[in-house]
Amino acid sequence: MGKRSRKRPSDGARPSEGATRAERDAARRERARQARAGAADTPAKPPRPRSGRPSLEERPPPLWHPFPLTELIILAGIVLMAWGFLSGADGSRKIAAGLAVASIAGLELSIREHVTGFRSHTTLLAAAVGIAVIVALGIGIGVKILGVLLLSGALAFAAAFYGLRELFKRRSGGLSFR
Repeated sequence: MGKRSRKRPSDGARPSEGATRAERDAARRERARQARAGAADTPAKPPRPRSGRPSLEERPPPLWHPFPLTELIILAGIVLMAWGFLSGADGSRKIAAGLAVASIAGLELSIREHVTGFRSHTTLLAAAVGIAVIVALGIGIGVKILGVLLLSGALAFAAAFYGLRELFKRRSGGLSFR
């Protein structure tokens, strides 16, 4: 066995206070009781929020505020995905539709928080713009060259990232992220 981590007196004498475990435990309980008695006399202070972090009460409400539309759409997407998983091999379209519905609802929440300066979702929103450009060019126009699609998506991402970052700086009072 190794050495004990607790320091002991070199002369072999026991320390006068808390020599045994029971005495140390009793002293610890007494200190805790005194601390509780002192805390009961003073009113408790509410916890102070971290500076620079908005609280949940400051979250921007949607236009349909009392009605939880975003949450219900996300729930519908989850239900569609579960239905697709339970359908087996025939459920791939239901899974894709559930992913699309839930993603659109999450994207709406990200746009709302970003535009009001609550939280920065610059990368997520810029990626959505890049993906939308790739889909529009690939499916809409019919571009079949992968390099052109990737380059146009990357350029759209970079431009959207810069613009969205500047928008968030204006809305949040100069902060580039939160």
